[in-house]
Amino acid sequence: MPPTQTDVIDTLVGIKPGGALDAIRARRGEARKHAQTSYVGLLAPADPGGVSLQERFAIAAFVAGLHGEARTKAFYAEGLKSSGASDALSVAIAAQVDAAKAAGPYGHYPKGPLSGEDQTGPVYRVAGDARAALGARLAAALEHVHMLVLHPRDASAASLQAMLDAGWSTTDVVVISQLVSFLSFQIRVVAGLRVLASHPA
Repeated sequence: MPPTQTDVIDTLVGIKPGGALDAIRARRGEARKHAQTSYVGLLAPADPGGVSLQERFAIAAFVAGLHGEARTKAFYAEGLKSSGASDALSVAIAAQVDAAKAAGPYGHYPKGPLSGEDQTGPVYRVAGDARAALGARLAAALEHVHMLVLHPRDASAASLQAMLDAGWSTTDVVVISQLVSFLSFQIRVVAGLRVLASHPA
C-alpha cells in the first residue's frame, strides 16, 4: 500500500520541501490538508466497509488510466499491486483502460438551449471474457465509473441499478462515486502544478 504519511499530490508532482511549489501549496494549507485527508479516507480507510481496498485501487487505477497521466496511472497501478491484487487482476485492469480510453466528455443535455453541445461518444461495456476475469461487481463498477468520467451528462437510474444488481450497496455506490470525484480533482491539481513546475517564474 502506498504510504499515507507522505502527501500524495506532492509525491505525484515531485514537490520538495522548501521549494517554490511547496511554498505555493503552503498558501492553501487547509486545501492541502483536506486533499490528503480525502486520499486517506478513500484509499486507506481503517474500515473499508463494502468496498475493499483492492477494489478501491482497481477503480483508482482504471480512473487514472482513463485520464491518461502517466505518473498518476503508475502510482495507482502500483497501489493496486500493493493492495494484494493478483498479477492477473492488474493485467485485466490495464487491458480495460486500453479498451475504454476515449476523448470525451460525451453526453446529452435535456432538450433545450444546451442541446447544441450534445456529443455522442462510445459507451463502454466490459466484454464477456474480461467480465469473467474481473467478476460481476468490478465489471459493473468499471462501466459505471466510465460513465461518470466520460459521460457525466448521461447519469441514469439504469446505471445505478446495474451496480445494485451486481452486488454493490447504495452506500458502496456513493463511496465509489466519491472516489471518482476525488481522483478527477487530484489529477487536475497534479497536472496544474506540473505546468507551474515546467514554467518557473
